[in-house]
Amino acid sequence: MTDESGLGDDGDGLGVGGDVDRDEGDGGDRGDERELLALPLMMFSAAATLVDAIHAGVEARGFGGLRPAHGFTFVRIAAAGASIAEIGEHLGITKQAASQLVDELLRRGYVASGLHPRDARAKLITLTELGRAVTRAADEASIEAGRGWVEVLGEERVRELIGDLGRVAQAGKLRPLW
Repeated sequence: MTDESGLGDDGDGLGVGGDVDRDEGDGGDRGDERELLALPLMMFSAAATLVDAIHAGVEARGFGGLRPAHGFTFVRIAAAGASIAEIGEHLGITKQAASQLVDELLRRGYVASGLHPRDARAKLITLTELGRAVTRAADEASIEAGRGWVEVLGEERVRELIGDLGRVAQAGKLRPLW
């Protein structure tokens, strides 16, 4: 059985993409355990759904050829820039991989490379006006994706969900789910 998420239930009773199956006849704890097992799967699925919606929204706003990893890079450098090492750490990739990603963004005009104010050996990578335009498009797409959740869950529940997630989500690095 599959549902709108495409995950469906593969017979394990987790019901990923739908409701968690409860087995009340085995002492009661099994249903709770299944819910706890389903939690990360549902969170990963929800995150992937949001990333896909934001990515599609950015493309629809005229910024094709970007990957979600580019968006996570933009998040890291948007405020004050970052070195390639900081970008790699943020994304959970090697400095070499981060360097390749930054080179691609440089060639396409989304970022600029300049002197790093605190480390003479490093370059400071910052967004260009084109890069800032992509972040504005991503912000608009994020709001649009959030409105979709409001349509399904209601405004009050989405507010509660944001509050609940704010209590358990670790602040800091925002990286792709590789």
